Amino acid sequence: MNLKHKEETPAGGLHNVLSSGSAIKGNVMADTDFRLDGKVEGDILCGGKIVIGPKGSVLGNVTAENAEIMGEIAGCVKVNGKLVLKSTARIAGDICIRSIEIEPNARFNGKCIMSCEE
Repeated sequence: MNLKHKEETPAGGLHNVLSSGSAIKGNVMADTDFRLDGKVEGDILCGGKIVIGPKGSVLGNVTAENAEIMGEIAGCVKVNGKLVLKSTARIAGDICIRSIEIEPNARFNGKCIMSCEE
């Protein structure tokens, strides 16, 4: 049997998923896109786009290149690109972003800083 090993790159469509019903206590680091439908109690550092589904929740800080939020975050959010808050999004904490899109009924309680500088 001839098996070939193929190395995938972030451009090759790699992404990470934490499904509904799953929970993590601790920090999460992902080099590529990450979809969260479960619960994380800790900080998330994502090198790509993070999508937090309607049942997803984070008790901690989130840092990503881009983000689409449908669930809940209790912590600060830093996005280098665009943050999209869908109608079911709930954020309790400060956000630091380059651009933002907020749908009606999304809730955000905190301070917003545009064009974050290190």
